[in-house]
Amino acid sequence: VEAVIDKDRASCVLAKAIGAEVFVIATDVAAVYVNFGAPGQKAVKSASPDALDEHHFPAGSMGPKVAAAQDFARATGKRAVICSLADVPAALRGEKGTTVSTDVGDTTFYAS
Repeated sequence: VEAVIDKDRASCVLAKAIGAEVFVIATDVAAVYVNFGAPGQKAVKSASPDALDEHHFPAGSMGPKVAAAQDFARATGKRAVICSLADVPAALRGEKGTTVSTDVGDTTFYAS
């Protein structure tokens, strides 16, 4: 039987199962971007899971990561962070990357 395992969703399931305080998704970009690769792209600093529903993230790219972060935040009330591997310590401090949390108000963006 051939199958494809979504590593982001599987990691989210594991993070919830072990009671992780923070779910970190380390990737090759600095943050989640709205309108990535288009004029006016913006890096998201923080957003609620519901706020991220207002944007489109491609399935073959950031989509699964955003969906996993949203699921973790909604299910646990804790935060998820999406950032580059090198930025994990700073992202955990809220200085880099994108934080997804039910405690976040309006979506905030990094200055261009």
